[in-house]
Amino acid sequence: MKTKSLQLPLQTISLIAGFMVWVILSGLMPFIKEDIHMTATQLSLVTAIPVVLGSILRIPIGFWTNRFGARKLFSISFLLLLFPIFYISTSNSFVDLLIGGLFLGISGAVFSVGVTSLPKYYPKERHGFVNGIYGAGNIGTAITTFSAPVIATKLGWQTTVKFYLVLVLVIAVLNFLFGDKNEPKVVASFSEQFKGVYKNEKLWFLSLFYFLTFGAFVAFTIYLPNFLVVNFGLEKVDAGMRTAGFIVIATFCRPIGGWLGDKFNSFQILMLVFAGMTIAGVVLAFNPSLMIYSAGCLVIAFGAGIGNGTIFKLVPMYFSKQAGIVNGIVSAMGGLGGFFPPLVLSILFNLTGHYAIGFMALSQVAMASLIIVIWMYYQDKLGMVSN
Repeated sequence: MKTKSLQLPLQTISLIAGFMVWVILSGLMPFIKEDIHMTATQLSLVTAIPVVLGSILRIPIGFWTNRFGARKLFSISFLLLLFPIFYISTSNSFVDLLIGGLFLGISGAVFSVGVTSLPKYYPKERHGFVNGIYGAGNIGTAITTFSAPVIATKLGWQTTVKFYLVLVLVIAVLNFLFGDKNEPKVVASFSEQFKGVYKNEKLWFLSLFYFLTFGAFVAFTIYLPNFLVVNFGLEKVDAGMRTAGFIVIATFCRPIGGWLGDKFNSFQILMLVFAGMTIAGVVLAFNPSLMIYSAGCLVIAFGAGIGNGTIFKLVPMYFSKQAGIVNGIVSAMGGLGGFFPPLVLSILFNLTGHYAIGFMALSQVAMASLIIVIWMYYQDKLGMVSN
């Protein structure tokens, strides 16, 4: 029983460490670009590339977690991270950063481990809150974003990156020693599990929802610092603190979203989330004053956080037998939601000189999600009546 009670804190700490590693390049880019000359496009690619493998790998890692358990997946993943972290610390070219950054994606993929493993230890009525607590591990992005530059100022970016070697080694050892060796396993072929879920429209609806909520979290995390400086003339430190506020609010709203999903109807919670994000997107598109813009960002932060927590309450509810692969697909779509919108925003800004179209697109995706959630809610009620 003691081993089981350790899994939530152990896996949450592991996710914090994973997300800390995932954003090494974007967190240290102001220092790296002083030593390695890159164009604006190359800079965007280097900071975005960890998201690619981090998203794609979430699907097999979710499946493997069901088959082999979280202990093995976390231990192996963090040991594998020793290579790209060391490689990045010795990089002296754009290509080096690209290669190291690609394999750094493993650290973002570990998200699938906990959301697949942890529900096995708790009753269904607590799945939302438990996955919400675990998901709050994305606070790791904030830890690196605001601590790595401080260390790099004193010791240089290469030495700062090497500190992460110690972090991943410690996490790998902790999981090996304290991970649950007797975690219940699900043995089924990947093709069988995929065939069992890919025709289910609920899988793709949940993927869309997470694409929006987690994608919005990542996109705003990346773009807010520069956006606030360029559009509102804020000091870099002020813009950084406001961005930190956004990350913290979205992160701590995640367990609240999971808890709300346990206590109330998850679809009703998501209706409020997507309605709020629809309105906020429209407000932000009209380039309002700093005060109104800040209010709009707060709505996005609350919506993204609560939505992220509530969505993973629904996965085990609909896909208890295929939770591993479904968690992988849904979280992969969320990762891609953090990859494509920032690049699209960048292209739109270069073409138009502002972000209005991007914010309006966010609003329209939120509105489409709202309509789908309402449909799912009434389908669910009809199903309960017929049963």
